Amino acid sequence: MINKIIALMLLTAVTVFGQTKVGSTAAPFLNVGMGPRAISMGGAFVANANDVSTLYWNPAGASRMESNGVLFSHSRWFADITYNWAGSIVNLGSYGAVGLSVTYLDYGKMEVTTLAEQEGTGEYFSAQDIALALTYSYNLTDRFSLGMNIKYINQKIWNSSADAFAVDLGTLFISDLYGIRIGASISNFGTDMQLDGKDLYVLYDINPNINGNNDQVLTKLKTDAYPLPLVFRVGIAKDISIGNQNRFTIAADAIHPNDNAETVNLGGEYSFNENIFIRAGYKSMFLTNSEEGLNLGFGLRYEVAQKIFINLDYAYQDFGKLNYAQQFGVGIQF
Repeated sequence: MINKIIALMLLTAVTVFGQTKVGSTAAPFLNVGMGPRAISMGGAFVANANDVSTLYWNPAGASRMESNGVLFSHSRWFADITYNWAGSIVNLGSYGAVGLSVTYLDYGKMEVTTLAEQEGTGEYFSAQDIALALTYSYNLTDRFSLGMNIKYINQKIWNSSADAFAVDLGTLFISDLYGIRIGASISNFGTDMQLDGKDLYVLYDINPNINGNNDQVLTKLKTDAYPLPLVFRVGIAKDISIGNQNRFTIAADAIHPNDNAETVNLGGEYSFNENIFIRAGYKSMFLTNSEEGLNLGFGLRYEVAQKIFINLDYAYQDFGKLNYAQQFGVGIQF
């Protein structure tokens, strides 16, 4: 059964990704990675999948968490764009785990300009992206897990917006070969997005060559529908214990999107006594003209009460000519 499920996921990915359209998808914010821990490891996290951020990377990992958890992540991107994510996981024991997460991207306020008033009209407009996801994950065996997200996605700019629904599917397998973890996920498989709203209404002259006709016909512009940024990830991860207090994790992910070329992410994490963490990774290897590259980060874990832990994490992302971005996270496990 496990082999059939993995084969079905791979077949679905090959079929869908047979039609590659570079840079032609809606809601690209869905591909912006979240969680300082995963980001600082270069986004190589589909097989790690062992904290709350697994809701984004691989929903199958939610049922592998032995406790409940909450994570809040904040990042300030370029041009005063802010990116926020919040998620929670509730462990149901033998019934699996459920999760809820929200992604919110705010582009800030921008001044309205026209051909006649190129310095601005005095009005301002804003744009936001949001995604809500409900997760369920279940351990089929002591080594194999399945997970699924059901998502609602909305993009809004001024008085126009677009909506979509999508699902994410994930698997996680813990091999008996040196404890190597193998993960795979398909993200954002859903409906197309098409902008609609009162901003699309314009006044139009049907025939400007005729005098005396109505040159103020109210007309609605029709926008094209665009698919979501479908992504297939497959990865491996391995924990290496050095003594009783030291652990080193290495991970690698291969990514196949429908709006770009294939790429590879590599990452590692050093842990001292599961309280102090140092992380590094490299993102978008073999991707031509990519500005992404080296990622760094660290984390602290502190037990504030019996079996209640607070996690503080930081990630730094190098974007070459675009400078850099930073991401902060606060998590609670209980």
